Amino acid sequence: MDTGTHIAMGIALGGFATLDPAVQQDPTLFTAIMVGTIIGSHAPDFDTVLKLRNNAAYIRNHRGITHSIPAVCFWGIAIASIIYLFVPDVHFLHLWLWTFLAVILHVFVDVFNAYGTQAYRPFTKRWVAYGFISTFDPYIFGLHVIGIVAWLLSANPGYTWPMIYIIIVLYYIKRYIDKREIVKMIHEHYDHVGQIATSPTTKQNIWRICFTTDQHFFVGHIKEGHIEIDDKFYQIPIPDDPLMNLALKDKNVSAFLSFSPIYRWEINMYDDFNEVRFVDLRYRSDGHYPFVAVVQIDENMKIMNSYTGWVFSEEKLQNKLNLGDMV
Repeated sequence: MDTGTHIAMGIALGGFATLDPAVQQDPTLFTAIMVGTIIGSHAPDFDTVLKLRNNAAYIRNHRGITHSIPAVCFWGIAIASIIYLFVPDVHFLHLWLWTFLAVILHVFVDVFNAYGTQAYRPFTKRWVAYGFISTFDPYIFGLHVIGIVAWLLSANPGYTWPMIYIIIVLYYIKRYIDKREIVKMIHEHYDHVGQIATSPTTKQNIWRICFTTDQHFFVGHIKEGHIEIDDKFYQIPIPDDPLMNLALKDKNVSAFLSFSPIYRWEINMYDDFNEVRFVDLRYRSDGHYPFVAVVQIDENMKIMNSYTGWVFSEEKLQNKLNLGDMV
């Protein structure tokens, strides 16, 4: 989820904590737990700092190890312990429990969007992306805003937040059923379907889809229960040749391939260099595929420039490459 929703969920957990008898009897503990749930609800995304290093490190690691099972345990203990240093008179077990729940909730909700996480590490490094909740869902965020406002207006948090989360759980179930129907529809209309990536939009009746068959990549959307294909590409195996093998060794391409499950590649030849480009097909937006990895290789088989990341125009991509933006 987006940062705003994660923080709103941390506030909601602080409201849930008022149901804890120990919290009801200790205002200081309540304050400590509220701080813990807000920080804990965002802590796994502290790996955003990797952007300061380069895009390759960020893409390879964001929502990776920081969202893993060991990390979830670490965040809860670390955050609660730091808070406890400043308020040693509070009940540590309750402080840790609510902070830990905030971290768990963060990772839990992240697995339902199209980006996903490596939440099952260390058992597997597979990216878990169930793809039926938007990274930013206005309905989920709006319900949290309603809950926060109601709380500020003196509504009982012990009643307010459970009611709101019952609605959210029902919403998740509804979106899951919607996705299941979409997957069923794709299998009914196409043979030999392999991977399917779905991504809901802010409109309930429109979904973005990307899927593979034995020979093709299909990119499109679902609108009012109908499949509309926007692009279709042949699946062409990556060639085993010196140019491609060199490109595959580049850190930016390697990071891209570690994350992207459905992509196409192309080679563009120019007078002074060749360009190898990988394009993630899951994120088509306004006819453009913004998530790419590009390597420029000169005539002497040396990498001139490379880039991976989100670029929403060809002009911006070329500017990054021309500047030698090796990030």
